Amino acid sequence: MTTRPDFDPHLRALLADLPLMPGLDAEALAQIRPFAAQPVEPLLDGRAVDRREITIPGPDGTPIALSILRPAGPAPAAAPPCVYWIHGGGMVMGNRYSQLDIPLEWLEQFGAVVISVEYRLAPEATGTALVDDCYHGLAWTAGHAAELGIDPARIVVAGASAGGGLAAGITLMARDRGTPPIAAQVLIGPMLDHRNTTTSSRQFSGDPGVWTRQMNEFGWQSVLDGFDGEVPAYVSPALAGDLSGLPATYVDAGSAEVFRDESADYAARIWAAGGRADLHIWAGGFHGFDALYPAAPLSAAARRTRSDWLGRLLAEQPAPR
Repeated sequence: MTTRPDFDPHLRALLADLPLMPGLDAEALAQIRPFAAQPVEPLLDGRAVDRREITIPGPDGTPIALSILRPAGPAPAAAPPCVYWIHGGGMVMGNRYSQLDIPLEWLEQFGAVVISVEYRLAPEATGTALVDDCYHGLAWTAGHAAELGIDPARIVVAGASAGGGLAAGITLMARDRGTPPIAAQVLIGPMLDHRNTTTSSRQFSGDPGVWTRQMNEFGWQSVLDGFDGEVPAYVSPALAGDLSGLPATYVDAGSAEVFRDESADYAARIWAAGGRADLHIWAGGFHGFDALYPAAPLSAAARRTRSDWLGRLLAEQPAPR
């Protein structure tokens, strides 16, 4: 039997009602995808949010859909921050509304404009297509800051799971290309390393789970199949040899999940490069625990701590008037 951290007792009780499986294949993916593509209307119900849907041409002409969400009412006197959101789903499922309740909390707390990107999914899209879509949407956002009424100096890139990995990838891209400026990156249980060889990956292998080592292997294989050449660090950010020059970074994960060790290693390497990173490993948290069960005590603590960090960071950068 594999020795591994146990689940938080409250979360374990909730997880008992969730159908789990040890792996993922093309047939199972086809069945799961419709349920992973979340509708937006229930998320916006009861919230004072103005919503605008647009489509922009991608780098190769493929259309990229963006959802623009802002607090309802008159425009504020000071340009608000922007949260550029990248959804999770193992790079093979989900849509731009997945886990959107996380940045919507920041819309309500900080008056942030939330822009969520619909990137192409594997296995239909492979290689750099996913991260290229996300970067292109970010570049468009920064380039249209005046039109959007946002502060271009306070764009925060954030994502969960696969979205966390893609957020890390486009932050590396922005650093290397010199544009656009990013104020912070928030990486929530990020999918950072295609090698899938960490201790935590091996600990959560074989048994049914929310996201197992076998599922992770399927997700990465779907992205990399048919992709020629060396895997770029923009696709698998753990490969980046240099993590200097990155914006303030928040990384969190559960202790009982595949991505625990790659998350901790990424933060440690930012520190080693002289950067600023906050790392939180939540004891007993499984992958995506705070998105699946936001009202659970551990989830509420994780979400509150994350929001408090972002609030402090935004307070350090006063909005222009």
